[in-house]
Amino acid sequence: MRKAGDIIGQESRDTYSICVGPVHPALKEPVRLNLRVRGERIEHVDFELSQVHRGIEWMGTRRNPIQILYLSERICGICNICHTFAFCRAVESIAGIEVPPRARYIRTIVAELERIHSHILWAGVAAHELGFDSAMHYAFRAREKVLDVIENLTGNRIMKAIMMIGGVRRDMDKGQARLVMEAADFYSRCSRKLEKIFLGDPVIKSRTRDTGILTRHDCLALCSVGPTARASGVRKDVRQDEPYGAYPDVGVKAMTPDEITGETRGDVYDRIAVRLREIKQSADIIGRCVKDMPEGKIAHEDKANVLLGELRGVQGEGIGRHEAPRGEVFHYVKLVGEEAPYSWKVRAPTYNNLLSWIPMMLGAQIADIPVIAASIDPCMSCTNRAVVTGPGRRQVLGQDMLHDLSVKRTRELRRGLRP
Repeated sequence: MRKAGDIIGQESRDTYSICVGPVHPALKEPVRLNLRVRGERIEHVDFELSQVHRGIEWMGTRRNPIQILYLSERICGICNICHTFAFCRAVESIAGIEVPPRARYIRTIVAELERIHSHILWAGVAAHELGFDSAMHYAFRAREKVLDVIENLTGNRIMKAIMMIGGVRRDMDKGQARLVMEAADFYSRCSRKLEKIFLGDPVIKSRTRDTGILTRHDCLALCSVGPTARASGVRKDVRQDEPYGAYPDVGVKAMTPDEITGETRGDVYDRIAVRLREIKQSADIIGRCVKDMPEGKIAHEDKANVLLGELRGVQGEGIGRHEAPRGEVFHYVKLVGEEAPYSWKVRAPTYNNLLSWIPMMLGAQIADIPVIAASIDPCMSCTNRAVVTGPGRRQVLGQDMLHDLSVKRTRELRRGLRP
């Protein structure tokens, strides 16, 4: 595996340093890329995070588990079911709560609708980075239907607020099931159109083939997840490896580019191919879930106060995993018999995938930076940790220190408000 440290050296007359970000037209969220280039070729890559740290994990330890559900949805504005799904699974594993079969199917349907929404949004952004805005507008127009269906099922287009510990908050009636089936049929056809646009266009192919290569070896060494890993030939998918929800009944096979293009190169083109084919896969999963959905109740406990009372006396540690559109989301929760959890930690897929930027960008051209960066579908708001930097020091702020600093600052502000 190529290492960034192997090519760090003193700048010379024919090399120079540039930075991209943290605010840049090619980056949809703040992150700073520090690059060393020779001519147009990139010889060294590094990046800096922590421009949008929000302290959500710390806030969660001051709330009860049901309140945390709505907080966890705010971790990501695009993929939020994945965080509530993983958090629910973690708490349910601690409390020994059994999710009703019908609720498991509804959870799976909404999660796959979110995958379609996220992948199509990504396709539009990728097209924009390639300068193909007509494809971007087509993708964004196609995305509207899935948002309408999500709104019909949950009451919201973006923040779904449908997950509940032990089940879901809303049932699905026959009219809604019909709309979901229509959407599944629509996106089965739409995926073929998107594949024709993106994989058949010679300009897109020339810009993305053999660009931003992540080998299988580098992928495994850097612990990449989701479509980024599968595009490098690693058949890694939580829905396949440890099925949950309705996935054990419908069956999921990790999608790799050799099934689509006949070969695996691990480049940007392959990452496009995997995501577009996963749109059809999600549509097929949704169709099977609607047809096979069992009858019955949708929640372990309908009354929130009763559920909170049950959780208040629970002690233990649990993890929740879910295959989000970008890859595996991991939530860790520790309950100690009190209303709020003792600890809540989230690992989003971008945290795993960011390091893959280094081998992808080494040797690439400066003009390839936007499409390579976008090819892992990064979400900085899901990923950031707080870091303080200064001359000769670099310090990571942990939970206790952030709390102490917040209390200190609040007291200072209160003193300043007094007459």
